[in-house]
Amino acid sequence: MKLKDEGDIIEKSCFKDITMREHNGKVYIEKQAHDMKELLEIVEILRSPDGCEWDRAQTFESMKKCLNDESTEVINAIDNKDYVNLCEELGDLLLQVLLNTQVAKEQGLFDFNDVVQTLSEKLIRRHPHVFGDEKRPETPEESLALWRKIKGLEKERKN
Repeated sequence: MKLKDEGDIIEKSCFKDITMREHNGKVYIEKQAHDMKELLEIVEILRSPDGCEWDRAQTFESMKKCLNDESTEVINAIDNKDYVNLCEELGDLLLQVLLNTQVAKEQGLFDFNDVVQTLSEKLIRRHPHVFGDEKRPETPEESLALWRKIKGLEKERKN
């Protein structure tokens, strides 16, 4: 079916029956199950020469406003107990993380696996009561105090 104008593209691609897209021989089907590997691939395609002009133009600096806006929208969804919207907004926030990570990858700074590794190490290190033999805190406040203590020690070591 030939689309007549941008309005037709939006209507057909977002709300009607067109749910498949092909890129470099791979078919992407909107309503099928997707995983993290494919999501990373989609973001990489969006930033590629064949990708989206807007996505390709983004830098760390230009994405700061989007990151802030999406964070605010997540908070608003939580405040409004709008959990359907919360799912969508968390996805938008994740996109900001992935776009920033893709820019870093393109600049040779780090990639998504580095982000996952760094976060995993931090979570294990800051939860010695779960992943080690530290006494288990009895309250959420004690857990937070332990987290802050370990974080403070990490900052001291960096300096």
